[in-house]
Amino acid sequence: MEWLKALRPPGDHLTPREIVVELDKYIVGQEEAKKSVAIALRNRWRRQQVPEHLRDEIAPKNIIMIGPTGVGKTEIARRLAKLAQSPFLKIEATKFTEVGYVGRDVESMVRDLTELAVNMVKAEERELVKSKAEAAVEERLLELLLPSSGGSNKPEEEGQASQTTREKFRTMLREGRLEERFVELEVSQRATPVVEVFSNTGMEELEFNFREMLGNIFPSRSKQRQVKVAEARELLLQEESQRLIDMDRVVEEARRKVEQHGIIFLDEIDKIVGRDHGRGPDVSREGVQRDLLPIVEGTTVTTKYGMVKTDHILFIASGAFHLSKPSDLIPEMQGRFPIRVELHSLGPAEFERILTEPENALIKQYHALMETEGITLEFSPEAIKELAGLATRVNERTENIGARRLHTVMEKLLEDISFNAPDLGKQKITITDAYVRERLANLIEDEDLSRYIL
Repeated sequence: MEWLKALRPPGDHLTPREIVVELDKYIVGQEEAKKSVAIALRNRWRRQQVPEHLRDEIAPKNIIMIGPTGVGKTEIARRLAKLAQSPFLKIEATKFTEVGYVGRDVESMVRDLTELAVNMVKAEERELVKSKAEAAVEERLLELLLPSSGGSNKPEEEGQASQTTREKFRTMLREGRLEERFVELEVSQRATPVVEVFSNTGMEELEFNFREMLGNIFPSRSKQRQVKVAEARELLLQEESQRLIDMDRVVEEARRKVEQHGIIFLDEIDKIVGRDHGRGPDVSREGVQRDLLPIVEGTTVTTKYGMVKTDHILFIASGAFHLSKPSDLIPEMQGRFPIRVELHSLGPAEFERILTEPENALIKQYHALMETEGITLEFSPEAIKELAGLATRVNERTENIGARRLHTVMEKLLEDISFNAPDLGKQKITITDAYVRERLANLIEDEDLSRYIL
């Protein structure tokens, strides 16, 4: 099927080395973690190449990333998902409670992932039908701008004149000269009553299905609206795209994407480890692990788009494990996460690289922000070194929050420049190591003050 080939994730064809190179553009260090996720992603492609009778037997090798906050655990998973163009869901394990208690049930993560996949495939399909939809929208806009007039005595002459006028308007429309003109557009509105379902565990789907059912019972109403051509184009483009997209095909492809390429990132998994084993099972921790186990092992979850199997979804878990360790997870859960990767704390050398090397480096971000005010912001190499050293000292003396400390330090450093930027006019400002020390040294030396401000 041509449309299936068009929607196939391109990231699967990258070699592990190429995946690591792509991750290096945004994440500094943590080579072991990058290598592990690169192999996991490449194994997706390898699995698709093996004979079908063996394909279902190959389970994904789930990963646990262990490391303090701010060292790149979440960023690695996010960039990996973008690279693979796979359905990706990041969710905190602390959101879930054991079945029978008020809170979210673990199956909701698969439903959320399926919803994301449907929207992703729909967006891809919308791009494929965009040119057809735009052509149809242009014709409809011309109909709105030039309503056909009846009762002409000379239909042939009238037809020629009408066609000439239509082509003139088409040219003006394409040149954007009619964007501010108003047209009357018929917009359909579905009258659905407001319904609130006070749901218990596992009832998220009920609320939506109930609303959808009521929406089908109540007929849609049309309303005439006076809108500008620019707004009418957007409304008509949505309508035409929706009409051209085959939703059955979209749902089928979305389910395939989730089952074969889905990635779920379980953050804060160390928070669902029971720490006190003397009082029996812990409802809010070990109970959640027991409920997560079938999802990770492989089960079938009912969603509004049909049944979704979780056997080949890749799970990446992460946690700081300050007060516990991975071996405190229940044995069955440990067995389902065979790959464990430790991410190391960041020091001044890594901070220097984080400030300058990645494509979304902090210094590049602040440079672009100040450019909007006409200010050219430059950092001397000594200033960058000083910033990295100060951020490391704050992390050592207070709480180690990794690279996130650079955000607080940079914001404090540039506070006055950011505040006065609109009044400074066009100029070049160079940040030196002396300026860094002047702005931050006193704060960092005063431990009590740095705890509250940095």
